[in-house]
Amino acid sequence: MSAPAVRAVRRDDLPRVWEMVRGLAAFEKLEAILTGDAGRLERALFEDPPFLYGLVAEAADGTLVGYALYHYTFSSFRTNPRLWLEDLYVDPAARGTGAGEALLAAFARDGLARGVHRVDWDVLEWNPARAFYERMGAVRSDDGFLRYGLDAAGMQALVDRNRGN
Repeated sequence: MSAPAVRAVRRDDLPRVWEMVRGLAAFEKLEAILTGDAGRLERALFEDPPFLYGLVAEAADGTLVGYALYHYTFSSFRTNPRLWLEDLYVDPAARGTGAGEALLAAFARDGLARGVHRVDWDVLEWNPARAFYERMGAVRSDDGFLRYGLDAAGMQALVDRNRGN
């Protein structure tokens, strides 16, 4: 059996892609923060210019079995863009078919074509996909950086504390 074919996401793929996004949220036990919708995903992928890029893995029968979503970040030190892999998901029934490797390779190929110096992503510590990424040659970033962030409530609190500045 050959690996599913990978191609750019199309508008008519969005219902299935959104279904898989929901599957990823359930797998990662993050359904509580799944507050988006397929319409907002469509705008992010297809506005001009797009905010987000997407790939899908398509089985021989035309079924979409996986997807990858990614976007640019930028390194001021290198003055060069990077790509951030937001999601890589393969339907459980299609795992082991080569879909994940095909999606990751297509993402890397797009990164090289876009001239980025690096691609990055997060993996939950407990996620068995860590072994898959390591088999593909990815290495854990132990660069000493810790990720920090503000959610919407945190942003608002900061703005409120600094009114008038």
